[in-house]
Parts: sequence; structure tokens; C-alpha cells
Amino acid sequence: MRTSLTARILAVNIIALALLAGSLFYIDSYRKELLSERFILATAEAQIAAEGLAGSRPQDVSEQLVRIGAGQDLRMRLYDAEEKMVADTFELGEPSFRFVDPEGETWLQDAARILDRGMDIILGTAPIPAYADPVDTDAEYWPEIAEAAASDATVIVQRRAPDGTPVINAATPIGDKGAVLMTTRNARDITQNVRDARQTLAIIVCTALIISVLLSLFLARTITQPLRTLVRAAVRVRSGRDRQVEVPRLPDRPDEIGMLARAISDMTAALRQRIDAVETFAADVSHELKNPLTSLRSAIETLPRVDDPELRAQLLDIARQDVRRVDRLVTEIAEASRIDAELSRTDFERVDIPRLLRAIVAERDSRGVNGSGGVILECTGVKLGVAGDASRLERVFHNLIDNAVSFSPTGAPIEIAITGNDETVEVAVSDHGPGIPATAREQVFERFHSVRPAGEEFGQHSGLGLAIARTIVEAHFGTLAASMRRDRELGARLVVSLPIWSDE
Repeated sequence: MRTSLTARILAVNIIALALLAGSLFYIDSYRKELLSERFILATAEAQIAAEGLAGSRPQDVSEQLVRIGAGQDLRMRLYDAEEKMVADTFELGEPSFRFVDPEGETWLQDAARILDRGMDIILGTAPIPAYADPVDTDAEYWPEIAEAAASDATVIVQRRAPDGTPVINAATPIGDKGAVLMTTRNARDITQNVRDARQTLAIIVCTALIISVLLSLFLARTITQPLRTLVRAAVRVRSGRDRQVEVPRLPDRPDEIGMLARAISDMTAALRQRIDAVETFAADVSHELKNPLTSLRSAIETLPRVDDPELRAQLLDIARQDVRRVDRLVTEIAEASRIDAELSRTDFERVDIPRLLRAIVAERDSRGVNGSGGVILECTGVKLGVAGDASRLERVFHNLIDNAVSFSPTGAPIEIAITGNDETVEVAVSDHGPGIPATAREQVFERFHSVRPAGEEFGQHSGLGLAIARTIVEAHFGTLAASMRRDRELGARLVVSLPIWSDE
């Protein structure tokens, strides 16, 4: 498993071909079948010839032997009861076959014989004795003759010609006179058939091997090259040395690698956005904390040098306000920092939006924080449940109502309209304040962005309320947007849109 993907692809395909190449060894079974059939044929030929000779006149025996040997490409030798050779067709006439001299053959035949011997060694084939004509013509050199005479049955013996081809001797008794007929055939066609089959299979295996290697390399290149490109891009992103590293999206690859490339690219973009957001957030936090801390430091350093009681009271009041502002900022910053992590681990449940808002409005009424004009809640629709975290959604609506109360003039009510359809639930919080300019309707959701109404005491708001609200809504797969009022009157309208709860 430590090898490269390319090596593993090649190995898998080559192993399969190696199993196919193993079928070369089963050609030995094919050769054995051919020899078995030839032994049967040699037995039949010898027995038929012996029966013919048994009924022939002595003066016709030689002529009949020559005729059978020439017609069947056999060498036929006749031995009497004393195991003395009576007739040999190669001496009586023209030899019907000749052994091939390996010295006169091409190197291809030499290579074929080497391959034959190698296969025999691998397969553990029993060695076959070499064929050679003895100087003495008596039957002592041919054990099959004595065995045939003793057993009164045909005996088959295989030997090896000089060129490695099989030589088949068949010895069979003639009648009851003790004579034995031995036929000899050089079955060169068996060797050639085996070599042809082996060569054909070898060509097929080699061709398949070449094609498999090329296809494996193509497949490996198709898979590994884009993966290496993605790895290099990921390493550069990890090192952080190049903020503009482009992770290839491979738009021309509709397969899994293309999906992986686009997922990594999107993940990298999201990671960059998150890093940029963290860096911006850290800079904003530093800036927002620096102002009250500077003011607090100035008040504390000035306080010991001031003797006027009224001025000292003013400095102490400034210090208290700065401490409250720092405390508010730290609380809001901590809340904003842990929202994403907490929501990623939260199991959403069905939240009844009208019921939740009625509880929020009633609770705020009991605390007297709904403004001098109060809150008007309207609800239309049937399916008004969403999937979410009730406590987080409650925080969203509190922030939106707080924002509306802070901008509303005295006696002006806050209007909350709840509507729904088969896909979404909408909650619109409207006020009668100065409204939000079209150019600033996105900026109000940025962290620490705050445009407060005239006359409000400085430092009462952190500028994180709407940013936190949008973060929570987006974590619920919804949207939060700002717009003008529907009735065209002066004021702002903040709309939360959440997907409907599905019972499926």
C-alpha cells in the first residue's frame, strides 16, 4: 500500500495477464492429448499391418511392407521368432521420412527447442530417451519387441528425434509364429501443432500485455496527474506563501476527480473567506476595544490630578461608561465567535415561528423594552414551522426588535408580519424610523458597522447585533435582508426568510 497509484494500477492489470499467461503451461495437456491419440493410431496401424502380413505369402511380405510404409510415412521392420530382422522398408526402398538435422535449421527453430526444453523443466515432464538407429540390426536394442512377443500385445514406446520431435515405435506380434512387426513414425506435426498453439497464445498475451500497460499508464495519468496537481495546490495553500493560489476546478472532468477538484476549490475559497473574516474581525475587535480603553486610560490617568469634585464625577462617569462598553463588546465578540461552532453541532428541531414570536413579544412587554409604541404582531399562513434552534432564532428576533426600537420615534409602533407558503416562512420587522439608504442596506450587516440615531448616548450598541443575526439565519439556510417599508412610508424593514419544516 506504500507504492504509488500508478504502480498499483499496473500491478493489478499485469497480474491478471500473468494468470492468462499461465495458460501456456496447459498446452502440455494439449500435447499429451495429441500423443495419446497418435499412440492409438500407431497401435491400430501396427495391428492392421500385422494382420495383413499374417495372411500374406512369404514372397509378398517385403513388397507389402514397402507399400504400407510408403503410404503411411512409416518405417516398418519385421523380426522373426529369433528376434533377427527379416526386412526393413528403409533398406528395401526409398525412406518414407528423414529426421531433420537441427544444425541446418534457423535460429528460430533453435529458440523453439530451447523454449520446449524450458517448458518441460518447469512442468517436470519426465525425460524422453533419444532415438538413434543401432549398428546392430538385432532386436536387442528395441526392448518393445521382446515385450510385445512376451505379452502377445502391441507395445508403444516414445523417443526423441535429433530435432526434439517425438518418434513413436509400435511393436506388435504377427499371428502365432513369434514374429514381431515394429512401425516407426516421426510425429513432427505434433510438435509443430504445440508450438503453433503456444506461439498464438504468446502473441495474444504479449499483445494484451502491451495494450494493458498502455491503457494502465493512460488510466494512471488520467487519475494521478490531476491528483498531483491538486496536492501541489493544497500544499501551497497550506504553506500560506501564496494567497493567490488557484486550485484547479477541472471543469472538463465530469467524473469523481472533477467533483473532488471543485470541492477542494470551493473548500479553499471558503477557508480563505473564513481566514479573511477572522483577520478582519480581529482588526475590528482591536480597533473597537482600543477606543474605550484609550478613553478609560485617559480618565484614570487624569483623575488623580483633578481636585474639582464636579470634574472628578464626570471623569468617573466616563470611566464607568467605558467599562460598560468594554464589557458589552467582549460579551458580543465572544457570542459572535462561538455561534458558528455551536450551530455546526446543533440538532435542529421544529420551531413554531408564531408561537416563538408571541412569547418574545410578551416577555419584552413584561420588561417594558418594546418601545413607547409597542409591538404589533400579524400572522397569516398555515405552515409556519421551520427547522432550527429555538434559542438562536429567539436571539435573532430580539436583535431585530431592539434595532427597530432604537430607531423608532416616540409613540411609533414596531410591526412584525409573519407569512408563509409551501417553501418558506417570512418574518418582517418594520419600524417608523429614518430608514436605511439603499447604498447601506448591506453594510448594516457588517461587524461593528453602526449608524446610530441622533441624540443616542455613544457606546450603547456594539455594532454586532445585525451581523450576529445574519450569521444565525444563514446557519439555518435562510436569508436576512434590509429593504424599505411596503407602504412606502419612512422606516426600515428587515426580513428573515427561512425554509419551511418538512415532515418527510
